[in-house]
Amino acid sequence: MSARGPREFPLFDPGAEQEVPAAEGTRERPFTISGINTAARELMESSFPDVWVQAEISNFKAHGSGHFYFCLKDARAQINAVMFRSANALLRFKPADGMSVLSRGRLTLYEARGSYQLNVQWMEPLGLGSLQAAFEQLKARLRAEGLFESARKRPIPGLPRRIGIVTSPTGAALKDILRVLERRHAGLHVVIAPCRVQGGSAAGEIAAAIASLNRAAEAGLDLDVLIVGRGGGSLEDLWAFNEEIVARAIAASRLPVISAVGHEVDVTIADFVADLRAPTPSAAAEMVVKSREELLSRVASARARLAHAARFAVMDRRTRVHTLARSRAFGRVEAALGAARQRCDEATMRMGNALLARLRRSRERAAIAAERLSPRSLRAELASRRGRLAAAAERLPRSLRERVRGLRETLCSRQAVLGSLSPLAVLDRGYAICQDPATGRVLTDAALAAPGDAVSIRLARGRLGAVVETAEPADDGGPAPGRRSP
Repeated sequence: MSARGPREFPLFDPGAEQEVPAAEGTRERPFTISGINTAARELMESSFPDVWVQAEISNFKAHGSGHFYFCLKDARAQINAVMFRSANALLRFKPADGMSVLSRGRLTLYEARGSYQLNVQWMEPLGLGSLQAAFEQLKARLRAEGLFESARKRPIPGLPRRIGIVTSPTGAALKDILRVLERRHAGLHVVIAPCRVQGGSAAGEIAAAIASLNRAAEAGLDLDVLIVGRGGGSLEDLWAFNEEIVARAIAASRLPVISAVGHEVDVTIADFVADLRAPTPSAAAEMVVKSREELLSRVASARARLAHAARFAVMDRRTRVHTLARSRAFGRVEAALGAARQRCDEATMRMGNALLARLRRSRERAAIAAERLSPRSLRAELASRRGRLAAAAERLPRSLRERVRGLRETLCSRQAVLGSLSPLAVLDRGYAICQDPATGRVLTDAALAAPGDAVSIRLARGRLGAVVETAEPADDGGPAPGRRSP
């Protein structure tokens, strides 16, 4: 449909005769619900393939998948609508509840729920163009964040030594800036960060250029200020400077930024965020530097004021000296001044003598150090150290052998002491240990075993398995198990 606006469409009359296949929709072979929905969707899409709808947005929801789900309504009715991510990615503004829009799409039916909806392919706000709406939305959001506040804007240096320029290397804006800089302050250093200033990728390149100049400044490149801009054009041509990525790159810049976009009547988001707005690129160059003639005039004026102030100060001091010379206190002042001069001379002499003595001692130490560091002294010291190293190398094996022998003797002595203290050494004297073979418990009382019980007897070398024939517990007068008799 070529014309925009409301249009009347022929309605589908369910009572009219329709060409329905005889094999379906009969009592013998009825429709399924999905079949009805599929037929209704195909009929609806073929009847309303391309429609323009003027309505108000309500119940807007941006899903995590990137799709937009909302309702389009007027005073008497509403319809569900969906705008998939592939379509809404081209929008320059963000839809919101209550916004009046003109939408273009295809009427279809969502078969899973049996509800019809408008599949929106294009949308623009009524009253404002999409670009202007996007401009106002971003401007309001950044203003709320405080990016336009004058308190965060930094002053532009009056005498910059090196200027960074972010613009197209082939545009007229760069030529205008360089021409003005050459005329007003020849010899000023300029660093150019080339980038596109128009097109889909321009905003990203501008932001990257601003960031790269800031990194260069942090790495040691002595940059004082940045000029970001381009020549004039339409709103679409200047749109890269209305992108959020450019605004945030300017706000994050450590260097002061001058925005010089388009002509004086052109206003962009970059102008609000920048530290200073210039009406044109040429004006930005004039604002960032003072002319040579103006600087020379200011220097001459300052020199004249300084000379006049110096002459006045000398005359004033001279008058005061004459007044003091005629007063009685001048004699006392002159005497005190003479004594101070004498003390100063004495201190100067003492300081000179001290410096000479320190210089003499330093020279003596330097001569001694030079003698020690001479090749002959170094060779003698090296030979002496080599001799000591050789003697130590000869003594080392002998010392190691003696050390190992001593450690072995100590080890053998301690092994003998441990052997004498071992409980197993008692077994070598003919004793044995009787244990319960099931639990491994040591039997210390005959009452703990009964005739017929199996016991394990540990000898100094090996074990014996035995069977108890008789068990004779100790009488009442004997020591209790585990205790020694007196």
